[in-house]
Amino acid sequence: MSTLLVKNATVLVTMNDQRQEIAGGGLLVRDNVIEQVGPAAELPATADTILDLRDHLVLPGLVNTHHHLYQTLTRALVQNADLFTWLKTLYPIWANLTDEAVYVSTLTGLAELALSGCTTSSDHLYIYPNDCTLDSQIRAAGEIGLRFHAARGSMSLGESQGGLPPDRVTEDEAFILKDSRRLIEQYHDPARHAMLRIVLAPCSPFSVTPDLMRASAELARAYGVHLHTHLAETVEEEAFCLATFGQRPVAYIESLGWTGPDVWHAHCVHMSRPEIDLFARSGTGVAHCPSSNMLLGSGIAPVVAWRAAGVKVGLGVDGSASNDGNDLLGEARQAMLLQRVAPDRYLSGPPGGRGGFAGDPLAMSARQALELATRGGAAVLGRDDVGVLAPGMSADFIAVNLNRIAYAGAHDPVAALLFCQPQGVDWSVINGQVVVQEGRLVTLDLEPIRRRHNQLAAQMVHKSKI
Repeated sequence: MSTLLVKNATVLVTMNDQRQEIAGGGLLVRDNVIEQVGPAAELPATADTILDLRDHLVLPGLVNTHHHLYQTLTRALVQNADLFTWLKTLYPIWANLTDEAVYVSTLTGLAELALSGCTTSSDHLYIYPNDCTLDSQIRAAGEIGLRFHAARGSMSLGESQGGLPPDRVTEDEAFILKDSRRLIEQYHDPARHAMLRIVLAPCSPFSVTPDLMRASAELARAYGVHLHTHLAETVEEEAFCLATFGQRPVAYIESLGWTGPDVWHAHCVHMSRPEIDLFARSGTGVAHCPSSNMLLGSGIAPVVAWRAAGVKVGLGVDGSASNDGNDLLGEARQAMLLQRVAPDRYLSGPPGGRGGFAGDPLAMSARQALELATRGGAAVLGRDDVGVLAPGMSADFIAVNLNRIAYAGAHDPVAALLFCQPQGVDWSVINGQVVVQEGRLVTLDLEPIRRRHNQLAAQMVHKSKI
């Protein structure tokens, strides 16, 4: 059994129930599990590997709860559009996606995430044209070394049936369910410290049928896997659900069995107070995606109200073509700042309406934003083994060198991580293995991947004549 000792951190942020921060802190890892956490002076003096992280801030690895890695292939392509226009413009390009492109884009996006401090990521791959498979994404995640929740997304409701996507990027529902079962049986690992789990994730209310939503929920619960989809992202989605199903998005998914501790939804920008209370009572989680919501003009999600009600909330980078980066530390900063200018829509007015418009600089602190990015995301994904540095937890942690010009003069190193503009991480250890060392990804040679990624991106757009 191998051991890894971290010692002399300027501050070690545990994110435990007491939110303990340890000056001169460290931790001892045995194989892939944390064995001890505390002041370095109280830890063993020897180990197989020793990292002296003096002048570093050490935190739990960050958890990304919503993403579309394939979209790294179409970054900065549709720059000024609302969600539905953005999707309808990109669907024809995404129809050219290949299995190689899935693999290469996953390597690209996960590498960028790892360098920003992400150690656990979910991804929602919902489009499978040509020879695309989720298997290639799973293979890429294993090569990078990130803990991965692979969501088998799907679209079955094409334009001819009243849905948003063109028919050529949808799939037969019987095949979707068959492939979902195959993926669960082949890959899903329910054990603590698992590196790979499968999620079932029909894309959205406007791209799948109610039958597929119900059947996916039944299949997921038969196997004990989690459920995920987009929800209440825009006012256009709300209008679609009212016109098509006669219900607001949250009421619609509740009627299909899509609430509970095994479910989390992305965005949820447009929710009423009773809908928030429903999520809190049922244990339903939310992936908050501030940058994507801003880029597409979707609105400002009620994160403060979620937290006050007791809703599980994590952060999501969201699509690499609606962000357009893969910087999870940057997303935490964005979440903190955006809540400070958000109108409090629950001060007055009808459900879903607008209330007060004064921002509150106390709405979210840096530590609260970092909590969303760590233990908050872990709770959303249904994990009790990541997001906290404590004995018995997975050995996933990151470290940032405070001897950078960006942090000069910073009096609170924990808050400085977000207030002073995120810089990326210097160290990332995942499952006890070093993935980022002194700011460099060590599990992959990025240059050939970058070159091939750009070739594939150009080919996709050229084939669409966009």
